[in-house]
Amino acid sequence: MTARIYRPAPNAMQSGRGKSKQWVLVFEPASPREIEPLMGYTSSGDTRTQVRLEFDTLELAEAYAHRNGIAYTVQPAHQATPKRNSYPDNFRSDRKTPWTH
Repeated sequence: MTARIYRPAPNAMQSGRGKSKQWVLVFEPASPREIEPLMGYTSSGDTRTQVRLEFDTLELAEAYAHRNGIAYTVQPAHQATPKRNSYPDNFRSDRKTPWTH
């Protein structure tokens, strides 16, 4: 079973950087999910997909995978987007292009 090591992107709904500084190791599903015929729930017999391990650095996550014999792939970290101007900056008098309707 393979694992994926990645660094999650920050929440798009907030401006903070919470939960985006640690590296995460998650297991890829070994089999596809199935629809339970009676109730229609999606189910899986693979319990490893519920495991989510967090590490402070990429090196610690890779060392854990090596130590436990887990095959893994590493996704590159997300690049931070440039900081946008604030809303009042749209109406400043010294803008390079004048603001019009």
